Amino acid sequence: MFRNGYYVTLPDGSVTCGWLIDLTEKAFAEDPKLDGIKGVMNSSGEGKWTVETALELQAAAPVIAMSLFMRYRSQEDDTFHGKVVSALRNQFSGHEVVKK
Repeated sequence: MFRNGYYVTLPDGSVTCGWLIDLTEKAFAEDPKLDGIKGVMNSSGEGKWTVETALELQAAAPVIAMSLFMRYRSQEDDTFHGKVVSALRNQFSGHEVVKK
């Protein structure tokens, strides 16, 4: 992974390890600066339904709500963190990425 222009291997010398880190590293190996994709995170509607139901039940669901809001934001702003999340979602569950 590039950090300030330099390649960094995430698991090496770090207590942070695991499947998601491995998938993130794989995504960066395939496209080191994620230049080939947009930071768009599409939604299937399940998050919206979950947030609507939580509101009806007066149940707190802040993480799911923020996730939904970030998906909406990704439709307007092409951010690097959006690219990372989009690439990671593609790696772990095959969600489509929007190519440039």
